[in-house]
Amino acid sequence: MDHTRHIHLSPLLGESVPHDTLPAPARGSGQESQDSVTAEIRAIEADAARRVQQGGSPELHPRRDYPPYRSSLLRHPTHELVRVDPEEVERVSPAFGHTDVNVLESDLTIQHVGEPLGERMTVSGRVLDGEGRPVRHQLVELWQANAGGRYVHKRDQHPAPLDPNFTGVGRVITGDNGEYKFTTIKPGAYPWKNHVNAWRPAHIHFSLFGNAFTQRLITQMYFPGDPLFALDPIYQSIADPAARARLVGTYDHDLSVSEWSIGYNWDIVLTGPKATWMEGEDAHD
Repeated sequence: MDHTRHIHLSPLLGESVPHDTLPAPARGSGQESQDSVTAEIRAIEADAARRVQQGGSPELHPRRDYPPYRSSLLRHPTHELVRVDPEEVERVSPAFGHTDVNVLESDLTIQHVGEPLGERMTVSGRVLDGEGRPVRHQLVELWQANAGGRYVHKRDQHPAPLDPNFTGVGRVITGDNGEYKFTTIKPGAYPWKNHVNAWRPAHIHFSLFGNAFTQRLITQMYFPGDPLFALDPIYQSIADPAARARLVGTYDHDLSVSEWSIGYNWDIVLTGPKATWMEGEDAHD
């Protein structure tokens, strides 16, 4: 069975908490209903589908200016990007060695005295290039909200409880076949300020570093069957349905551990026509 899921990665030097937990600059009063935002989403998707029918290419990446995602109106670049010499930048950029990443960092359930609350799960997959070849010895970072949908960050004011036994961050180095594996807790959905009664689907943030800090790419993994998919402007900002589906992990019964954890498989493809969506240089979500 082909479990490959392709995500879109972006070279971000970004933050460890997504902006979707913060108030978003809104168009108009900022009190738009879900129905009005959903209507905008559907209109954009219909426009994208019409362009494909007329011979255009599918929109595999979000539009930089995506009105249903309110803060994108103010945060997307309006000028050409300034290119810099990577070697010059890397002189002052952080670096890491494989000895800096402990094998226990991939288990987010053992980082404190007690066990965290929530549904324990295993997330595993491979990091691949566009030809299906493994990307070996790649630093993969993960961060996420806890089971109540709250990040350990001072700017996250969602009134869900913090879990003293869950920090929500982990790291791993991919193996010879490009494989990675995390043990963690399924994150909860959480509200954000995009519009009235806006909720983000449960998701996990992934970061891949490449060979240098300046090559960092960031994406999100979602869970199958989430009822919030159709309502979420961030997920829906990818107009092509097939590209959106590649962000969703697959339940893997063989990866599940009896009386211990649920298993999900999610491969990350870095390049090619079926590459996983990665966040743009203008986004931090």
